[in-house]
Amino acid sequence: MITVSNLAIQFGKRVLYNDVNLKFTSGNIYGIIGANGAGKSTFLKAISGELDPTKGSIMLGPGERLSVLSQDHFKWDEYSVMDTVLMGHTVLWNIMKEREVLYAKADFTDEDGIKVSELEEKFAELNGWNAESDAAMLLSGLGIKENKHYMNVGDLSGKEKVRVMLAQALYGNPDNLLLDEPTNDLDMDTVTWLEEYLSNFEHTVLVVSHDRHFLDSVCTHTVDIDFGKVNMFAGNYSFWYESSQLALRQQQNQKAKAEEKKKELEEFIRRFSANVAKSKQTTSRKKMLEKLNVDEIRPSSRKYPGIIFTPEREPGNQILEVSGLRAVTDDGTVLFNDVNFNVEKGDKIVFLSHDPRAMTALFEIINGNRKADAGHYNWGVTITTAYLPVDNTEFFENELNLVDWLSQFGQGNEVEMKGFLGRMLFSGEEVLKKANVLSGGEKMRCMIARMQLKNANCLILDTPTNHLDLESIQAFNNNLKLYKGNVLFSSHDHEFIETVANRIIELTPNGIIDKMMEYDEYITSDHIKEMRSRMYTD
Repeated sequence: MITVSNLAIQFGKRVLYNDVNLKFTSGNIYGIIGANGAGKSTFLKAISGELDPTKGSIMLGPGERLSVLSQDHFKWDEYSVMDTVLMGHTVLWNIMKEREVLYAKADFTDEDGIKVSELEEKFAELNGWNAESDAAMLLSGLGIKENKHYMNVGDLSGKEKVRVMLAQALYGNPDNLLLDEPTNDLDMDTVTWLEEYLSNFEHTVLVVSHDRHFLDSVCTHTVDIDFGKVNMFAGNYSFWYESSQLALRQQQNQKAKAEEKKKELEEFIRRFSANVAKSKQTTSRKKMLEKLNVDEIRPSSRKYPGIIFTPEREPGNQILEVSGLRAVTDDGTVLFNDVNFNVEKGDKIVFLSHDPRAMTALFEIINGNRKADAGHYNWGVTITTAYLPVDNTEFFENELNLVDWLSQFGQGNEVEMKGFLGRMLFSGEEVLKKANVLSGGEKMRCMIARMQLKNANCLILDTPTNHLDLESIQAFNNNLKLYKGNVLFSSHDHEFIETVANRIIELTPNGIIDKMMEYDEYITSDHIKEMRSRMYTD
């Protein structure tokens, strides 16, 4: 349990929030949401003790342990993977080290014997005899193979380090768990494992994430940082989003009577509760809506960008034909081989692979930026494309202001360029920012504005939600569901894939898997799992 009392955090004259009074109880998972800069990570840092609040206090339950997902991936480079995970339980780790020192003494005394006896009792109480096997199970579940459990963390890849840090946070069944972006750099199988793990976690969890499906799958409550306040609501992210949008529509409809509004809200809650009850997700098991008060529902102050793709012409019957494509890295790794498919009208295809470099290689090839190692492709004569690459660095290596930057990519006067930038939430003096000083999220919004200029009938999107906040992801997602052209994309965002894609193509070193089916069905089908395993090992 975590109790936050009269919390205030202020940096200089900037007040993030004031008078925060919340209680986080065991058995619940709280999703922390808010616009970029609202103070989500700062809130977790205050709870962990890494940052001192301006005012107020934070208390844990008596004798409870707090565990935090480490953001410093270099701190543990000199330690073995196993030791790094075990150090997540500091009390047990200190006992283990003290035991080792005493047992190694050449002049072992009676006093040492008494001390060892006490340590052994505590060691057994903390399940120390199963410490390494428990840590190994966590590591394996997170995709770290047994042959790497005793390697140094410094010898792992960046993505493997992320998983070790996550294992360290989860280790020892902590009473309170703080997770800041835990799904970053995890593949879909590992995210599914983590969702299942947290669904069965019986203690208190606070999590910050841009992954809407993950928040919906695990969260029983939503903690919204908005209006300079921190408020808690029953329900997951989708419930918060839909209810805030409903409240906004009601606010805009001033003619509606108060009683009619209340009935509409109650009907919304009833329908949402029925949908949740049919799911297998944590939210249904926790009965998240039992104590919801309709008066809690209010509009959000957040702004959503205007992401609107409008094809200039309807595509003809021939979209894209791919035949025998092969891509190999400089070190000889085969990313994909013998790739054959035709894109049909209306196809919105998500491309998957165990190696994300495969999707990038395919997109770079069909955009003419990379030569295939074998095979060819052919676009239909009516097709116009707009490409969002995963790496946009080269586009911003200049000092152009945003109006001039965007003008490079389309026809239109200054007012029209400002209009496109305005849709992407660049207003006033912001349009005069230099391209080379933008943040990752700002660069992505500029690249999306650039795409909108093209009025293309086929969008190619390489991990489009990277660096975007939840509001931008939601707006992007909503438009792609309605978009009339073709979409070829890759993504780590489960909700994005599930709601946009109507076809799945998985790239492997031994050909492709090509299915017209929903993403949820694809990743849960035993038949598909067998096929995927075979395609990667043959």
